[in-house]
Amino acid sequence: MNAPLAVGQILVSIALIAAILLQARGTGLSGTFGGDSAVYRSRRGIERRLWQFTIVLLFLFVTFSLASYLFQEI
Repeated sequence: MNAPLAVGQILVSIALIAAILLQARGTGLSGTFGGDSAVYRSRRGIERRLWQFTIVLLFLFVTFSLASYLFQEI
């Protein structure tokens, strides 16, 4: 396996795990600070940016995985 691809994939996977864990299901990030609401609402502010960041990290993880598969040494 290519070393830079392996390091990149590990770093992206750690960041992806952290981003997913920050998104508490049902409470959201605002629930951490006492702004919990039982009414359905859309993501706003930092929650929306965290959601978008998670999607970008997912895309990067898939890209690194495919690249490491394509460039593996046989």
